[in-house]
Order: sequence, then C-alpha cells, then structure tokens
Amino acid sequence: MQNVFVKAEEFVDHIKEYVNNRIAAVKLSAAERSSKILSNLVAMAIVAAIMFLFVIFLSLAIAYSVSDVIGPMYSGFLVVAGIWFLVALLVWTNRERMLRLPIMNKMLHQMFKDEDDPKHT
Repeated sequence: MQNVFVKAEEFVDHIKEYVNNRIAAVKLSAAERSSKILSNLVAMAIVAAIMFLFVIFLSLAIAYSVSDVIGPMYSGFLVVAGIWFLVALLVWTNRERMLRLPIMNKMLHQMFKDEDDPKHT
C-alpha cells in the first residue's frame, strides 16, 4: 500500500516538473518572438529615418529644379508641397489597405510562424 503512495507522489512530482518545464518553454518562446518583433521594429525605424532623409533631400532638389524652370523659388517649393499633399491624401484615404492591414499581417506572421517550417526563415 505504501508503495502505491510513493508511486503516486513520484507521479505528482513528475507532473509538477512537466508543468514547470512547459511554462518555462512558453515564456522562452514568447520572449524570443517578442525580441524578434522588437528587433524588426527597430530595423524598420532606422530604415524609415534614412528614407525620410532621402525624401527630404530629394524634395529639396526637385523644388530647386522646378523653381529654375518656372521662375520664382517659392513656386518650386509650392509645387513639391502640393505633390506631397496629394500623396498624403492618397495615403490617408487608403490607410486601411496600405498601412494597417499589411502591418498587422506582418506582425501576426512574425508572432505565429512555425519555427520548424523552412520556408518561413
């Protein structure tokens, strides 16, 4: 009879150890996925900052070029500002399709992709 109790205690200890190991594995998996998402966000922020500078300098160059063709310097800057205003309106009217859905899909893909699947590396 006492042997049965010893076996039951060992069984309970094994279950506790399994549950603790499983919790630790889930925590590690969550930490890995969140660190991947954070590193992707930081990389995208750096690329976005560099692209922002590129767009600023390109806009200045186009504004000066247009002002050489049209005449007064302010006219070139107004033309470029108008183009950027139209781009902003286009992005705003299509923000769901152009921004929110692709960003959500990318984040969900990063969170739930299968690590064993070789095509998702």
